[in-house]
Amino acid sequence: MDTRSVTKETGGARRPGILGSLRHRIGQGELGPLPIVVGMAAIWIYFQLQDSNFLSSRNLTFLLLQMTVTGTVATGIVLVLLLGEIDLSAGSVTGLSAAILGVLLVQEHQPLWLAVVVMLVVAALIGAAQGSIAAFVGVPAFVVTLAGMLGWLGMQLWVLGPNGSINVSDPSLTLLFTTYVPPILGWAGGITLVAAYAGVRLNANRQRRRLRLSTTPWTKLLVRPSLVAVLVLVSVGILNQWRGVPLAVLILLLMVAAIDLLLTRTSFGQHVFAVGGNPEAARRAGINLAAVRVTIFAMCALMAGVAGLMTVSRSFAASTQTGGGTLLLEAIAAAVIGGTSLFGGRGSVWSAPLGALVMASLANGLDLTGESAAIKYVVEMIVLLVAVTVDALARRGRATAGR
Repeated sequence: MDTRSVTKETGGARRPGILGSLRHRIGQGELGPLPIVVGMAAIWIYFQLQDSNFLSSRNLTFLLLQMTVTGTVATGIVLVLLLGEIDLSAGSVTGLSAAILGVLLVQEHQPLWLAVVVMLVVAALIGAAQGSIAAFVGVPAFVVTLAGMLGWLGMQLWVLGPNGSINVSDPSLTLLFTTYVPPILGWAGGITLVAAYAGVRLNANRQRRRLRLSTTPWTKLLVRPSLVAVLVLVSVGILNQWRGVPLAVLILLLMVAAIDLLLTRTSFGQHVFAVGGNPEAARRAGINLAAVRVTIFAMCALMAGVAGLMTVSRSFAASTQTGGGTLLLEAIAAAVIGGTSLFGGRGSVWSAPLGALVMASLANGLDLTGESAAIKYVVEMIVLLVAVTVDALARRGRATAGR
């Protein structure tokens, strides 16, 4: 009997295999984290072949610490990119926050907890003010945050004063970058993370079954948790060979996980993706566009403030160089390289640490191989252009598929 007639008579349909599903996702621009994972593997294999120390536990620890500040700023950048906006002031907010922290701790002799609260509140208010101007006045966010980039840099210089640098030696603050999680706690945390991720996927599939919606087969459902388990547990094992999981990295991952839950498990998160995907449709659905924009810009600036805290902890100082240089550009590049769309409405906050890890891997590997700063910038340019091209092609694929 013809199998096509059986399928037609029974109303069934063949489920595409793994390769067929992959071709379908590529055709519709639904690549997910696949490009970044493949790219990361290629980068690590290449530099390991060039220098056997690249994947050592000591170097990987330094690599992870190197990407924390950029990853923190990039997390905030991802939020505004989801709205189809941009924040060019994040680097200056990082610098100003660090300056406020340094002045309060060293010159005003305030307790650490109060200094941290003040700097974070100031950062959030800056973001809320910029978001309000963009949302209520109608000035493009690009222009508002460009002005902020200049203005908050000036405020940073004014707060620091003529010396331009404040040394910070508070032992409680410096512990952030000098503390490592004990191996047993690292293993416990890794196993808990994998179990939680698998539980979330299983629960989502169970809810879809209850609602009589299409569900993912078990063979495919367990693929991602298995990959996450391998990645997490192998990483913990390697890091435990030296000092353990760095506390700063753990804090970054916890912040990203909390924001991811906010975006994927709450109505506010649905509103963010709706506004970024189609603002007019979101407005007609009754979503308060202004409130969403103000909140997201405040969160972006808040993450920049946290990056200021991390920078002071890592460098033991707040200076005119804090938040400057290529920090903003690298954070934007990390967000895009990690897979967040420049066109709004699509992406994941996890793209921030992933993209930052790619940037740090490139910088670290090129340092080990003795390449100059000129080569670093050229390589980062190529990687960024490839990421943007993939994003544009994915968007074209979705448009062709009518999505």
